[in-house]
Amino acid sequence: MAYSVTTRMPASRVTGALAIGLVAVLVALPLFAGRGTIQDMFFILTMLVLAQFWNLLAGYGGLVSVGQQAFVGIGAYAMFAAVILAGMDPVPAILVAGLAGLVLAVPFAFFAFRLNGAYFAIGTWVLAEVVRLLVAQWKALGGGTGTSLPRDATRDMWFVEGIQTLLDIRAPAARDILAYWLALALALVTIGGIYWLLRTRRGLALAAVRDNTQAAQSVGVDAGRMKWIVFLTSALGTGLAGGLIYMQKARISPDAAFSLTDWTAYVIFIVVIGGIGTIEGPILGVLIFFALQSLLADFGSWYLMTLGVLAIAVMLVAPRGLWGLLSERTGLQLFPIQRRLSGPNIPTSRDAAR
Repeated sequence: MAYSVTTRMPASRVTGALAIGLVAVLVALPLFAGRGTIQDMFFILTMLVLAQFWNLLAGYGGLVSVGQQAFVGIGAYAMFAAVILAGMDPVPAILVAGLAGLVLAVPFAFFAFRLNGAYFAIGTWVLAEVVRLLVAQWKALGGGTGTSLPRDATRDMWFVEGIQTLLDIRAPAARDILAYWLALALALVTIGGIYWLLRTRRGLALAAVRDNTQAAQSVGVDAGRMKWIVFLTSALGTGLAGGLIYMQKARISPDAAFSLTDWTAYVIFIVVIGGIGTIEGPILGVLIFFALQSLLADFGSWYLMTLGVLAIAVMLVAPRGLWGLLSERTGLQLFPIQRRLSGPNIPTSRDAAR
């Protein structure tokens, strides 16, 4: 008798087909969408990347960090340093941003992993503030007031001239399209990479560590190693996103690059309302966040209060987020990672319901 373990569901097959079509539409979007739409999609995609990596860290690794703005900021400043001080093109300099986030994560984790629970969260925020204060002393990059990318660097950026020729547009619009395509590529790699990780044995080990560290260690899981892997991976991806965001902005300052509100509080809101511990949750959450921002951004402090009230309401009504509530009631999973045993004499979910 043959038995097999599978994670596939009928909905996931349909999702795969629809995803291919959606990606094709997103790639071709600059051919028929205006510049404002491209900028909005860039914002959605970069926030989605940040949310997915925070979700990997907290939702799957159990490491609730409130200091992810440190990796956004250090990635952005590393990209600026590579362009201004080393003469690199901004596009390959994004890779330097990711490397900077990875390097910073080593001492960051060394101190933060000595703390647990709320102390870990507070500790990451304090460390992020220390990094911000240190970067603000970097006079070569404008100190506390910040600086801008050189005009020749943005004018001669890789691929911009080709996009101008292909679409017959001006250089600023071409730079926005380039940033959008890079953000789309980063989002696809992020979602695909996290999904692949969660389907491997390391994904099972990570879930075990999150649920019960002592029990995971008792069956041979190296909990410390898994936490390091998740933390370093999240820092790398967040650094890449930071470099990309500020390549598109072309202007940086310590307060903006290390903003707790922009790069951590909003990200946590996205994951919490969408559904922590799921890949689908941040996707739903970022769409809701963008819609709320578009509708309420002109209301000042009421906008932030509305976000807070909504987050509290969702946590009370649906602790697993809106996607968790939807999945619980319908059984729908677009990115299934749960293992199911199939074979002779193994009842299906339909049989069990009878």
